Amino acid sequence: MKKFFILLGLCAFGTVSALAQQAKYVFYFIGDGMGLNQVNVTELYLASLEGRIGIEHLEFADFPYSTFATSYASNTDVTDSAAAGTALATGHKTKSGMLGMTADSVAVNSIAYWAKQSGKKVGICTNVIIDDATPAAFYAHQTNRGHYHPIGMQMAESGYDYFAGSDFRRPVENGVDLHTVCADHGYTWAYGYDEARAKWQSAEKLIMVQRKDRPRDIPYTIDRTEQDLTMSQIVETGINMLMKNNKNGFFFMVEGGAIDHACHGRDAMTTIKDVIDFNESIKLAIDFYKKHPKETLIVVTADHETGGIVPGNGPYHLNLDLLQHQTCSTDAVTEKLNNLKRNRMRKTWDDIKAVLSESYGLFTKVKLSESEENTLHEAYEAAFEGDAKEENWYSTNSALAAKARDLLNRKAGISWASGSHSGGYVPVFTIGVGAEKYHGRLNNIDIPEITAKIAGYRK
Repeated sequence: MKKFFILLGLCAFGTVSALAQQAKYVFYFIGDGMGLNQVNVTELYLASLEGRIGIEHLEFADFPYSTFATSYASNTDVTDSAAAGTALATGHKTKSGMLGMTADSVAVNSIAYWAKQSGKKVGICTNVIIDDATPAAFYAHQTNRGHYHPIGMQMAESGYDYFAGSDFRRPVENGVDLHTVCADHGYTWAYGYDEARAKWQSAEKLIMVQRKDRPRDIPYTIDRTEQDLTMSQIVETGINMLMKNNKNGFFFMVEGGAIDHACHGRDAMTTIKDVIDFNESIKLAIDFYKKHPKETLIVVTADHETGGIVPGNGPYHLNLDLLQHQTCSTDAVTEKLNNLKRNRMRKTWDDIKAVLSESYGLFTKVKLSESEENTLHEAYEAAFEGDAKEENWYSTNSALAAKARDLLNRKAGISWASGSHSGGYVPVFTIGVGAEKYHGRLNNIDIPEITAKIAGYRK
């Protein structure tokens, strides 16, 4: 009998301990396209600004537990964001291009849905369009990630508590406006951070996008003005919304989608700036964790690597500090050059050199050899006398802007394998309740399963 009571006591203690270990608050950060080297290059760059060899630590990369994960899709070694997002959201592999479905087109629910069914509040946000592949994997079920309007309809029907990012890709189709549909489902629209601050306390559910007087898409961090949304503003508003009148906890997915876009454009400085911005938003989750250390889990990972970026291109040294002289993205440089081209009276080589100096520091802060200047001059003639362009997944750039970008990257010591995704490992960094459970080499489908178990979500 005595043994029975001892065993009973141990069981009770084990049950209480298990419950105590459940994560009430879960932050799930996904750096789209952010492979191991995107993190490494950023830390090396930050150290170079201090004039030293080594790394300057990003806060999330210093989490006490770190490992790496595979990212392949069910049908391809190199995944797209839809299949990778589905894996990270649902724990199921699928074909590239498919959202929230298995490879044989069976709809499967995501960890966000499991959290909502378990009584938690849910937030899904990004700094790209809110119906893009990665965020959509957490609320939509589609055979094709390009079904933007149906994806938006499923977002409205999800019942999740908070969404943020750039506005819908295709808000109106067949006379149906997704803004109205979302409002009919109880969502309050907030256009910009100030409007969100005024509305979040009274809103039952909130969608925050760019101000109406700003470009619809949130700009890259390097191009951002004070009127544009930042990742930190998105996360701050989300924490406020998800903590309001909430005793049960939350699940909050945050995607740094612009990292992927910058890597498709093989734009090193633009990538670095967006990794730093991603880190700034994670700092808010770290501050939250410090206030709720026994109830919070933070997971930082990526859906795939983009571009195959490498710190090094031959010589055994880097000059990453040269990148600090880039003041805008290659997309923005293209727009400057296009404005010059429209004004046929202002297209001299000196005019072009002024733009490249202002944008990349070339000729003034980054010295060029005669052959390097000749290469740019040839690109200038091809771009202005003809129409030479470079296309990537998200933009079409002037071949001259691209050539200048490549030159700066090369002088800094940066190499790129491609302008597309790679099959490289992605990082996994964790802190908080259950963080030690992410260990060994992981498959991306393991991550939502481990997270749901730590949080006690009912499937």
